Amino acid sequence: MKIVFRLILLAVVVAAGVWLWTVLFPGPEKIIRQRLAEIARLASFNANENPLAALGSAQKIAGYCQPDLYVKLAAPANAEHAFDSRDEIVQAVMASRAAFGGGLKIEFVDVLLTLAPDKQSAVADLTARFRSSASSELNVQEIKFTLKKVDGQWLVTRVETVQTFS
Repeated sequence: MKIVFRLILLAVVVAAGVWLWTVLFPGPEKIIRQRLAEIARLASFNANENPLAALGSAQKIAGYCQPDLYVKLAAPANAEHAFDSRDEIVQAVMASRAAFGGGLKIEFVDVLLTLAPDKQSAVADLTARFRSSASSELNVQEIKFTLKKVDGQWLVTRVETVQTFS
């Protein structure tokens, strides 16, 4: 009976150790998914958002990007917007807050993550769902994020709209 108790105790300790390891040292996929979720959360806002909080969110999004990033996004009415610096990202995020004054909710769903063999870069193909508080219409856009590990941090290097068939 003592041996069974010891084996069960050993199994519990090993399971707890594995769980603790995954919590303290998450894999690159988990870190990237958390980073993308955080970007979506920061890009979303309510109508009564404090201007200082809005600027802080915009700067935090820019901080998740490499300084020489490239962003090319399609907008409604066949307009395209391109950015190639963190400062332009901050300006674009603040401009979107002004354009969607009533608030905007953004979610990244169906994230398909492809990690490079060296685990130093990754591509995330995802669906961005966003809805303005002023409209009941749900907008959906396919987006491709390219990320690179720089000094232990996963930074966005490229964001592009994926053209899909209508």
